Amino acid sequence: MSETGPPVVVVLGDDRPPLLERLGQAARLRQVTQKGLREALAEADVLLVWDFLTDALPEAWPEHGGPRWVHTASAGVDRLIFPALIDSDAVITNSRGVFERPIAEYVAGLVLAMAKDLPGTYDLQRSQIWRHRETERVAGTRAVVVGGGPIGRATARLLSALGLRTALVARTAREADPDFGRVHGFGELPRLLPEADWVVSAAPLTDETADMFDAATFGRMKRGARFINVGRGPLVVEDDLVAALREGRLGGAALDVFREEPLPGDSPLWQTPGLLVSPHMSADTHGWLEDLAEVFLSNFERWVSGRPLHNIVDKKLGYVPVAAADTPKIEEGM
Repeated sequence: MSETGPPVVVVLGDDRPPLLERLGQAARLRQVTQKGLREALAEADVLLVWDFLTDALPEAWPEHGGPRWVHTASAGVDRLIFPALIDSDAVITNSRGVFERPIAEYVAGLVLAMAKDLPGTYDLQRSQIWRHRETERVAGTRAVVVGGGPIGRATARLLSALGLRTALVARTAREADPDFGRVHGFGELPRLLPEADWVVSAAPLTDETADMFDAATFGRMKRGARFINVGRGPLVVEDDLVAALREGRLGGAALDVFREEPLPGDSPLWQTPGLLVSPHMSADTHGWLEDLAEVFLSNFERWVSGRPLHNIVDKKLGYVPVAAADTPKIEEGM
């Protein structure tokens, strides 16, 4: 690690992030791929995980020393939660503030597309078939959004604005929430599922949430309900979801995240009836890479000046706690 001169900022990823030229002489940049990561970490003061799908960090993390600050260009930090990093003095921050509204809009689009059967309309159009159908009204239907962080909250707010009666479920129940009145705890999910027309998974991946959507969970859902996952792939037991769709228990589903990405060509998910597959794109809107760079640059300014960082992850919980959140607006700066 650097003892004199500007701090060493190691950027992990094949592609160079935009806007980093604004760092100027304030940092010594070193961009590496997974192959050069181990050597680079030994001298790094800061690690910017631009390739946030990497699995290379646990093996490359040094036994002694290492970066004092690790920032990831993602909301989820499950790939950073490994023993050596947890036990280190390194602070972890995420890119909270970039993804919430785009993902909420994507979920709202999926709800409307399924309720109005837009995929069916497109299929009939391609076959030049004129077939009048009736569709569903979403206002007045019930939604359960699982995940009480900023993505889940933004999603629940937008669904409520569409007229859905929305319940938000988080790790810990909370009373007198300013947006939802009550936030339900995970333990209340079995009681909420049988009344839900829509179930949205937007939770972080932790030991508590892994595999939470399995055969038992789908079995508790109302027959014909729809399921959407924009959280993390391992939240869902994919074979159980396939079975629930093929048996007609669920009326439809949409997955934007998967246990293995890219999704293998031989995965049964591609051909499962009633399932919409998208390639982990719900948060990615025009200009999102610049927004991610802005979050890092704003935090870098704080780090070099000794001010508290935004978006500090609780390494034991595996996410940024809502009560402790200090999320920046995307600011102009370095």
